[in-house]
Amino acid sequence: MYTILLPVDADEDRARGQAAFVAELPSADTDIKAIVTHALTKEEAEAPEELRNVERISTVKLVRDYLRDHEVEVELAEGQQPPADGIIELADEFDVDQIVMGSRKRSPTGKAVFGSVSQQVLLEADDPVTVVGSRAE
Repeated sequence: MYTILLPVDADEDRARGQAAFVAELPSADTDIKAIVTHALTKEEAEAPEELRNVERISTVKLVRDYLRDHEVEVELAEGQQPPADGIIELADEFDVDQIVMGSRKRSPTGKAVFGSVSQQVLLEADDPVTVVGSRAE
């Protein structure tokens, strides 16, 4: 079984792009397991306990449902803050074979000023990282 980590943020088009990339891989319906994760924001983490479940995040549900509709095995995992560190920790914990990140378009200056979770994961992860773009409905 080939295990892929899909860390999603709040952008549905990016999440859809990540899910579509995985679902379109050869043998995705028989040989791939997707670990879908989201690092809860400060506001989400401070919500009442019954609302702190990663399964309640709309992009997590979107990716989970999309992949299940394409018969890909899915597991959910809550990521930790800061997001890049949480992604790398989950990749190690689940012994993933690949990480599939979504990324927004930013100029090099924008990345330098605001940082980039995708860039940090690319530089620090021991596993192969694929960065995919958005996909509208």
